[in-house]
Amino acid sequence: MNISVVIPLYNEVESIGELSQWISRVMQENKFSYEVIFVDDGSRDGSWDEVQRLSTENQNIRGIRFQRNYGKSAGLSQGFRFAQGDVVITMDADLQDSPDEIPALYHKIIDEGFDIVSGWKKKRHDPFIKRITSKFFNRATRMVSSIKLHDFNCGLKAYKNEVVKSIEVYGEMHRYIPVMVKWAGFSKIGEQVVKHYPRKYGITKFGLERFINGFLDLLSISFVSRFGKRPMHFFGLWGTVLFLIGFVIAAYLTYEKIFNEVYKMTERPLFYLGLVAMIVGSQLFLAGFIGELISRTSANKNDYLIAETKGLLSTKD
Repeated sequence: MNISVVIPLYNEVESIGELSQWISRVMQENKFSYEVIFVDDGSRDGSWDEVQRLSTENQNIRGIRFQRNYGKSAGLSQGFRFAQGDVVITMDADLQDSPDEIPALYHKIIDEGFDIVSGWKKKRHDPFIKRITSKFFNRATRMVSSIKLHDFNCGLKAYKNEVVKSIEVYGEMHRYIPVMVKWAGFSKIGEQVVKHYPRKYGITKFGLERFINGFLDLLSISFVSRFGKRPMHFFGLWGTVLFLIGFVIAAYLTYEKIFNEVYKMTERPLFYLGLVAMIVGSQLFLAGFIGELISRTSANKNDYLIAETKGLLSTKD
């Protein structure tokens, strides 16, 4: 199979029929073998009924329905799990991403050898606050990750199949998938300008809470990417440094008391600085040790409750 198109959706009943027809037309014109995987993230507007109807009319359309709303990362994770195409394309269900971009993205993966190609919505049709926050996070992510992309969070992306099988998308980390791909060992990351349309149906899911969540996610992905599998390297290092600083201060004060007969040590700020440094250093070291134990025994983060599937082959974990 040439292409798997993974589309997370939440309350998009008006658009998914039109989107599926658009995708089918593009695939037929380019003679691609394909599948479209709609992942219904707990919609309550009849979206799943529409997916079921589409799957009976077109054998290339498949569906997954979550029992409740888990978020876009969960949808992408499960879509990646079932995707069988050589190239996996992701896009949003609101018709703002154009399926006409699929052939070019496919050829950049197959012919040019990219591991992932991220869309760049150079001209965006989004609210002002969303554009401003997006620019801020894209700039911050470029600085942290050293990946030269303009639009990390663009929903329209293309991947090699082996790439999506090698990363674990959870929480709200879908914003930083290129960073996760890089830290998974795939270094050929490309970008392509894509057309972005105004929203035709429904309302945007963007809220001000995403401003805070995005910043926290950036810190999380930066830490997890570097130290997720070896937390002792971070906590243990700084714990040891702080403990040694506190120990040196304590040794100095002990020397002063014994040889220079300096008394009333508890009235000196340096005494409390050394005490705090040793206590915090010990706690950081223990945190790293506990983190190592947890990282070696943790279960899969992507155990989502799938209510049912439509037209999908079962997979074994």
